[in-house]
Amino acid sequence: MKRLSTADPTFESHFTALLDEARETTARVDAAVAAIIAEVRERGDAALVDFTARFDRWTPVDAAALRVTQAEIDAADASIRPELRDALNLAADRIEAFHRAQLPTDLEMKDAAGLTLGMRWGAIDAVGLYVPGGKAAYPSSVLMNAIPARAAGVPRIAMCVPTPDGVLNPLVLAAAKRAGVTEVFRIGGAQAVAAMAWGTAQIIPVDRIVGPGNAYVAEAKRQVFGRVGIDSIAGPSEVVVIADGACDPRHVALDLLAQAEHDESAQSILITPDAALADAVAAAVEAELRHLPRAAIAGESWRRHGAVILVKGLEEAAALTNRLAPEHLQLMVDDPRALLAQVRHAGAAFLGRYTPEAVGDYVAGPNHVLPTGRTARFASGLSVFDFLKRTTWVEADKAALEAVGPAAVALADAEGLGAHGRSIAIRLGQTGRP
Repeated sequence: MKRLSTADPTFESHFTALLDEARETTARVDAAVAAIIAEVRERGDAALVDFTARFDRWTPVDAAALRVTQAEIDAADASIRPELRDALNLAADRIEAFHRAQLPTDLEMKDAAGLTLGMRWGAIDAVGLYVPGGKAAYPSSVLMNAIPARAAGVPRIAMCVPTPDGVLNPLVLAAAKRAGVTEVFRIGGAQAVAAMAWGTAQIIPVDRIVGPGNAYVAEAKRQVFGRVGIDSIAGPSEVVVIADGACDPRHVALDLLAQAEHDESAQSILITPDAALADAVAAAVEAELRHLPRAAIAGESWRRHGAVILVKGLEEAAALTNRLAPEHLQLMVDDPRALLAQVRHAGAAFLGRYTPEAVGDYVAGPNHVLPTGRTARFASGLSVFDFLKRTTWVEADKAALEAVGPAAVALADAEGLGAHGRSIAIRLGQTGRP
């Protein structure tokens, strides 16, 4: 764990090194992914069967077996414990309510020249959702990716999830059913992304692919972008916690470890003006690590990428946060809204001492798919807008065209685009060259 202080004359160089730290995988998988995509495009379902046998240790009897049946989904849903079903329903209801509240309205206006201008919103036709199924299974990821698409009005939501050794995760399937997923396929890795982008006999291609995955999935999304839309190329998770001396050190420690336990490349940073709190939190982290199920992962993350930064005051904390542009930001101070007003760059913010980031991962309502790797400087979290398109429209009568058309003709002529200008001029009764 790095310990920095803005009072140290060498702080700037150490903080810059923290900003520039490469936490993403350095493995080059682009060639391997390109080969997988090419094989899926060429061989279709046969390639998917072969890749599933090779990577997931399960050999489908035929291509049709790649699709999870409705009976399997219903049986999985019926098998989960009542308290988990209640939790799933609570999370889904809250996520849906927040995302439905985001839905925009169409625009129509008539301007002074007499033109009627408008903008129409419409859902994309089909979304592909990738859900990890290797080290862990995440039903919350299903809800967070599929429910905004459904709220936006997407009629078809296809989901691909790897099933190592052929084992389906019941909670993931229950979440898919609750979230309105229309098709589920037991396919993982780059081959799943390729199948959703290009299509096979079994899988109809989609228009946008969302959802997290390993380095191969991320690279596959990068390579199919343009053929389809994607949400983002997500990096390791991260959190910045700004806390004052009134905070419980154990609360802060667990909030930091909640991100660290995601994977060894995750990053947790505490910024505080209180040196005693910094010491107490560092000690509490070590104490909590002795009891966590994922202590090895969380400990490695904390040791390699964790940091505690001492600042002179909260204004300085906000300035550093804007440079970090974190995925998650917790403001554990007396007046979190006043501090938030000073923060321009953060994927999502959690205000106060009783709003741990983990509540946002599951049941708060806003989306937990957020920009990582300082991309919050220019990117936002997943929302209904990721599943909507805008179409603008214009309607003009002769009088309106007469009001604005001559200016358009002049601009077209200046750009040397004669047909552009003449297509307007001819409607204005100018039959010669404009």
